[in-house]
Amino acid sequence: MSAVPSVADLLERVPSWVGRAVEWQRLDGGLSHHIFRVDVDGQPYVLRVLEPAVSAAGLGIPPEQEIVNTVRAAETVGARVYAVLDDVPAVVLEFLPGRTLHAADVRQPAVVPAIAEACRRLHAGPAFGNDFDIFAKRDELLAVCARHDLPLPEGYLDRSSTVDEIRAALSVAPLPVVPCHNDLLAENFIATGDGVRIIDYQLSGNNDPAFELGDIAAEADYDPDQVELLAGAYFGADRTQALVARVRLFLIASNVTWALWFTVHHGLLTATGFDYAAEAADKWSQARRSLDDPGLGGLLDTVTGRNTTTPKH
Repeated sequence: MSAVPSVADLLERVPSWVGRAVEWQRLDGGLSHHIFRVDVDGQPYVLRVLEPAVSAAGLGIPPEQEIVNTVRAAETVGARVYAVLDDVPAVVLEFLPGRTLHAADVRQPAVVPAIAEACRRLHAGPAFGNDFDIFAKRDELLAVCARHDLPLPEGYLDRSSTVDEIRAALSVAPLPVVPCHNDLLAENFIATGDGVRIIDYQLSGNNDPAFELGDIAAEADYDPDQVELLAGAYFGADRTQALVARVRLFLIASNVTWALWFTVHHGLLTATGFDYAAEAADKWSQARRSLDDPGLGGLLDTVTGRNTTTPKH
């Protein structure tokens, strides 16, 4: 990854900050980009400096596209955008006053409706400028691994035919695409006084909303009952067993693909402070467990309409 641009120089590029008392500190949590809190005369902002090497490695959308999507998401659940530095590239964002959620929070039944509502707000907002497909991302990351001779998780290609079955089943009755975040680990949710807000649009794009839910479930390690709760909170009276099965299959696809994301990050953009190799192994362990589960066939049948009962396990 490239060196972090001089923060002091960047601060002088924001016209409204010039001549004012400015303090800054680096924020923890960003796995790929460089994130800072900047206090200007006591008013907090977030400075997000995008790392072009991330999208070059297939680990995110191009910086210019991420900025466009961030601006559009600000109309619904994202942080407000105060300035864009296209040539850096960087963006100045609203500092959201609230509590960053964690996986344990997202697993709480009382929190699930607010998470679902935040997703509905995002999905009802302006379309993003690009599309996203989790299986196409898997293909892209496999190509990156092959090109750079990166070792795949053990047994990864042995399950490819099963992944293809999931992909085919999900293509039978696709949902209309909506603007999706596509990377909703718990820490990208901020609980504020006016509801849950969503940050970090590094992998955003128009997508099937069931993937958004499946990805949340994968990141928070939901069991089938928790998936059912999330699907019910999101779809309401429109929830069907086929939709629940769809979310569960996308949960599997999420773990399958993000195992490669961490593999590539470890192989090409290794940084201190986070064990990308361990995270890749954990994602693949979860995916392999699901791919080898005897109940998978029932999910495939349910999502394609061959039966109407979603298996619990």
